[in-house]
Amino acid sequence: MLKLGLIGKGISRSQSARLHVLLGRMCGMDVTYDYLDSEVIKDFDLIKQLTTCAQTGYAGVNVTHPYKTSARKLITPRKRLPEALGSVNTVVFREDGWRGDNTDFVGFMRGYRGTFGDAKPGTVLQMGAGGVGLATAFGLRGLGADKILIHDKDAARGEELVATMVAADANAVFVAEDDLSDAVRTADGLINCTPVGMNQYPGCPFDTDLFGGQKWAFDAVYTPVETAFLRAAAKSGIEVMTGFELFFFQGIEAFEVFSGADIDADAARDEYFNAYPEALTG
Repeated sequence: MLKLGLIGKGISRSQSARLHVLLGRMCGMDVTYDYLDSEVIKDFDLIKQLTTCAQTGYAGVNVTHPYKTSARKLITPRKRLPEALGSVNTVVFREDGWRGDNTDFVGFMRGYRGTFGDAKPGTVLQMGAGGVGLATAFGLRGLGADKILIHDKDAARGEELVATMVAADANAVFVAEDDLSDAVRTADGLINCTPVGMNQYPGCPFDTDLFGGQKWAFDAVYTPVETAFLRAAAKSGIEVMTGFELFFFQGIEAFEVFSGADIDADAARDEYFNAYPEALTG
């Protein structure tokens, strides 16, 4: 029995459980995956919840909004986690302590390479500087992006992410509202790391009239998989990567950390869509 879970706030719609249970089944493992929701658990405390999990047989847990940054301070980072990446989404309980990783960052890179091959990201405009934005920005750094342009409606948060990336030797610049149109026009890649486009927050975070010269686009939203942003990008001849790729590869990376198994991603993708065909459309 491999006992796993997800810690977060308002996580009832998460699809993580079905992915991890399916990956376990592929490996001949009996996997349980619990939702540990701070909106449901009375007097929730992150340290207390992690301690309880460690003491009650959990191999590890995923951590999502709003606890990724707090969890980073409580764990020993795995070797591949960049020192400046101040959040984790995966915590493994070992006899010698709690180990943490951020599989969003490596999952984004795997998704990018699987979709776009060896093509370099070039100059990229990213909308959103929250937890997912932090991971994708480090992913862009790992992929060798020439320049990372960050815009966030909360300018202070955007500037903070830029400072973090510059400290990590990335070429990153904050883009103010007045300069946004020019940034969209001149970017090679466009990334949405805001909630805009989700079923509950419909719309597109970019002015689609400015589409056409860009090479690629990625939307971190995966419910629905086909967002207004990606539809408009594809219609303009831009290659697109869906948010499902991030969800899928961060999940595989996390499961491999939890279980020690090696997952055949192509086989897992086929199994997942066979079991959940609605995931193709969100």
